[in-house]
Formats: sequence, structure tokens, C-alpha cells
Amino acid sequence: MVSSPLATPVPADDPLRFERLSVFVRGLEVEAGIGVYDHEQGRLQRLVIDVTLELEPGPIERLGDTINYETVADAARAIAAEGHVGLVETFAERLARACLEDGRVQRATVRIEKPGALAAVAAPGCEIVLGR
Repeated sequence: MVSSPLATPVPADDPLRFERLSVFVRGLEVEAGIGVYDHEQGRLQRLVIDVTLELEPGPIERLGDTINYETVADAARAIAAEGHVGLVETFAERLARACLEDGRVQRATVRIEKPGALAAVAAPGCEIVLGR
């Protein structure tokens, strides 16, 4: 059996250092009540969400040392479940703030597309960045 060199522990005298650690979720689809126009009230619309979280860099040995992707997806679904949100920007800010509740997250970038909201456009949307 061949063992992977990545499976060995990092030596104490390792000259390399962590400079950046990002965790991301791309293309998360959520059905949400969203929009300010009358025709958007009382119906769900598809949002496509990308989240990038920058964490305090450091060794990662177990799931507890990082952010679980499912936590990010659950936060987005919870915001949608809370009820109608007027603006995509508001949804993005709420999700970024939810991610920053974990003290290991130093910066949260949330990009939301709202496909079908504008004719002849692949997807309008917004991107918000919140940091400590």
C-alpha cells in the first residue's frame, strides 16, 4: 500500500506558513420569497448563491478547525424560511452576517444571482463583502 505524503503530520519546524484559508460554497440554489414588485409577492423565486469565507489561517486537522459547508447552506435556507425579503442585497447582507457569527470568519463575500428577474440577462444580482 502506498501512503500519501499529505497524510503525514506537519513537522514542528515546518518553514511554510498559512497565508490564507478560504472556504466556499458555489451555486447553492434556494427558493425564496424575494422582490419589491407586486408580481413578486406571494411566490418563490430561485436564487443562486455563492459564498466565500476567509478564515483565520492555521492548520486544519479536523472538521472543527474549519467551517462546515452545510452550515453555510443551512444559513441561506433559514433566511429564506424566515419569510419574504424585499431586496437581494438585504438577503446577501443577512447571510454574510450569519456567517460572521462564527468568530473564525474574518471576511464573508456573498454573491446572489436572481435568474429570470430581468429579460435578456443571464442573471442580475449583487455581491456584498463584510469583514471584521
